[in-house]
Amino acid sequence: MQAVGTTIEEAFAFAAIALIDSMCNVGAVGGSVNEELHVEAPDEVILLYNWLELLLLRFELEHRVFSRFGTLKITRQSGKLLLDAKASGEMYDKEKHGAKVEVKAVTLHRMEISRTDQLTIVRFILDL
Repeated sequence: MQAVGTTIEEAFAFAAIALIDSMCNVGAVGGSVNEELHVEAPDEVILLYNWLELLLLRFELEHRVFSRFGTLKITRQSGKLLLDAKASGEMYDKEKHGAKVEVKAVTLHRMEISRTDQLTIVRFILDL
């Protein structure tokens, strides 16, 4: 999968939407649940992995699905990258949101983040 943004934060938000849309119809997800999400990592690639893995775990274990990431901020503190996001979504309902593919895991295989003058591009593979 690939997601593109004008900033790394925007690219991470679009990557999250791509992940969720691979599992269900992200356009049908409302915003009745608001949560603050946090992950950290030593570098950007591991941060992307941890971010997508967190969203997958929320879906699988807590049946939560998100469709909007109003605030997503990446900062560096004490040698680590921190991602803090405010996410909106709701409890997953198969009838309302549909079901597409079952994502078993996010993989690190060939995960990459690249930049051009104006864009950040993230690429990742899902284990289906």
